[in-house]
This record gives sequence, structure tokens and C-alpha cells, in this order.
Amino acid sequence: MIKSEPKHQFGGKLRAVRERRGVTLKQVAGRAGVSESLVSQIERNKVSPSIDTLLSIADVLGVDYEYLFSDYRKKGKVEIIRTAERSVTRDGLVTMSRLSVREEIPGEHTVEAFMLEVAPKGQTGDLEYGHAGREFGIILDGEAELLYGDDTYALAKGDTVSFASRIPHILKNRGKATLKAVWIVSPPRQASHK
Repeated sequence: MIKSEPKHQFGGKLRAVRERRGVTLKQVAGRAGVSESLVSQIERNKVSPSIDTLLSIADVLGVDYEYLFSDYRKKGKVEIIRTAERSVTRDGLVTMSRLSVREEIPGEHTVEAFMLEVAPKGQTGDLEYGHAGREFGIILDGEAELLYGDDTYALAKGDTVSFASRIPHILKNRGKATLKAVWIVSPPRQASHK
């Protein structure tokens, strides 16, 4: 069986700090309550330590946790939806093309983005009830009217709008051409489409 290197590697950082401070493997191991062999293997990325062991060694060396995990803040996932792969939902005079991937990650900030096209006399939304979250829109083309609770707002090409979604709201096309907008909702509301 071939042993693979740990996915998360902290060894180089720990060794560099230890050597810079002139501390021996034996001293670190003794203060952290682990074997000298284990510290050596961690520094060479031969084993993946438990979180308790890793934090104990970091505490002994006075290593800031942010520094220890800083490389992982530079890594992330980028989702791309190609034009031809967008899911499209049509409801009467309204067409919504999904621009973002909806992810269900507890504790993460998630958004749902659409290219919204509303035919003349069409509308989307509901004046009976709102929903949790916020919405942000950019009018790309056409003329819109936002009914937000008891208030009405006229929107034209280039205008942006942002509001709390808990207030009942409707976006209407008040022009003679198709209304086009990019619409962002957080947290996501729509069911995931493939």
C-alpha cells in the first residue's frame, strides 16, 4: 500500500518557525505532550495531525492560527455556467435564466443570480407576502416599476435597486419593449435547476 501525503500541509510553516526561534524537536514535543517522532513527521508532512495536536504545537511555537491556515484562504471554488448551459424557467411573460450555481452550504453566504426578461405587461413577484433575505437588481434594458409594500418606484436602463425581501414586492415591465435585468437574491429561493 502506497502512503499518500496529507492533503493539508502545515509542516513547512511549523518547521520554519521552530528553526527561526531556535527550538529543538524535543523541546516542542515535550511542551506539546507528543513524541519527538510525531513532530518530525508533521514537519515533513508525513502525517496529518489531529486538530488538537496541531493547535498544541502551534501554541508551543507561538504561531498565530491565521498564519497557519492562511494558504487555505487563498483557495476557493469558482463556478461557471456557460451561456448554452443556463437553466431557463418561463412563467407566462417572465423568463429567468440562472446565472449562478445554488449551493447549500450552512453558514456560507449564498446568492442566486438570474438574467430576468419580462415581456411588455408582464410582472414577477407577489404583493401578498415577502421572504427572508435581500435582493439587488440592475436594469439592463427597458423600463420597470417596482411595487414595494405601499410604495412604487420607476426604474430605467442603468438603474440599480436593492431592498429587504421581507416586504411584499413586484417588478413590472411598464414599457413597450422587453425588460431585461440581472437579479440577485440572497439567500436563494428558487429550486435548483440542472
